[in-house]
Amino acid sequence: MIMKDVQVENLGAVVISPRVIETIVSITTSNIDGLYSLRNKSFSDFLGKNSEGRGVYISQDEDGLVDVDVYVFLSFGVNVPSVAMNIQKEIKEAVFNMTGIEINDVNVHVSGIVPVKTPKPKHTDLFDGGDFLDAE
Repeated sequence: MIMKDVQVENLGAVVISPRVIETIVSITTSNIDGLYSLRNKSFSDFLGKNSEGRGVYISQDEDGLVDVDVYVFLSFGVNVPSVAMNIQKEIKEAVFNMTGIEINDVNVHVSGIVPVKTPKPKHTDLFDGGDFLDAE
């Protein structure tokens, strides 16, 4: 578990599950221009990872530093370094703004470029049903 200490009147600790960070990273990344889709790094992850964590891997070292690895397919014709740097920036900002946790490194792994004629998946299809994306 990733710990976030709250020093307000010593109320206790707030523990944020890595799955929460995975979800924040997935949604943030899926909203970046130039992204086609997220991708798991191995077939076994396809079977084992929840859909909201697809393509996102969180690790924390012994010093408590949090790293994020994101595996993506980009759309054909985009500036790959520019999109990758935008993904890094947006992930760091979103996670910090929503949790107060500073991300040490965001490693973007571009797994491929998708041809122009391939239809882009709908946002809700990236998250198997996407119930948590429905704003009601």
